[in-house]
Amino acid sequence: MNATMIDEKELTALDRCDVCGAQAYVRATMEHGELLFCGHHAAQHIDKLREVAVSIQDQRDRIS
Repeated sequence: MNATMIDEKELTALDRCDVCGAQAYVRATMEHGELLFCGHHAAQHIDKLREVAVSIQDQRDRIS
């Protein structure tokens, strides 16, 4: 399965990384739920996420 890049509801400061709790900039929607990642953890896992996610919302361009 190859994930599609989509535009969904914008992630906000209230959305937190499931790994470390930092602000999330990437939402990976899986077949049964979703995972949120900060920029650092998204970069670490993006290749695998592209293989298994249904869709990926990537807003890392908003990181200042």
